[in-house]
Amino acid sequence: MPDTEPATRLKTILARIAAAAIASGRDPAAVSLVAVSKQQPWSSIEPILDAGQTCFGENRVQEAAARWADRRQGLSLRLIGPLQTNKAAEAVALFDVIETLDRPKLARALAEAFSRSGRKPALFIQVNTGEEPQKSGVRPSEADAFIAACRGEFGFTIEGLMCVPPQDEEPAPHFALLAKIARRNGLVGLSMGMSGDFETAVRFGATSVRVGSALFGERHKEPAPI
Repeated sequence: MPDTEPATRLKTILARIAAAAIASGRDPAAVSLVAVSKQQPWSSIEPILDAGQTCFGENRVQEAAARWADRRQGLSLRLIGPLQTNKAAEAVALFDVIETLDRPKLARALAEAFSRSGRKPALFIQVNTGEEPQKSGVRPSEADAFIAACRGEFGFTIEGLMCVPPQDEEPAPHFALLAKIARRNGLVGLSMGMSGDFETAVRFGATSVRVGSALFGERHKEPAPI
């Protein structure tokens, strides 16, 4: 766990985001911080919440429901982990933003959940910029067609794109690629950048950055999704 107080850590990260935005000629208000609370104990999350953070990112529907179901007021919850189709309805009921739409089967399940519930979380499409077989996300070469299908076949309003660059590669080219795909499809939202590279992501146009360990400390090993 970082040595500084939670409020200080949050203030420092927000200042770094703002500085990166200003350095690239952007309005700091155009970049939001998503605090990645997945697998964190409430004792670590509560001080960040008390310090004024209102947007949190979660990887698993059931974990997020257990943590936030009775604490939703005034908060924005984002699903930033892979979503199984059988969890689509639960995700729609809980989250304000789903960032990991990546295949037609999931799009169909979300469309059905939208229709049944009347609730429509904002949607981001995840792009597997590194084309890593172990990661979720549509291939960059297939992104345009999938965006078009989501808009046309499913009637979705797509807010933006999300990516998780390979750990062993320089992230900048991946951020540049995601921004290029977004531009040619008329998309503004770019969810990219994590604890180790969020300032680079801001320079490449990120509208939200997902920061976990820099806020909360390292997580325990993540179990398989359910």
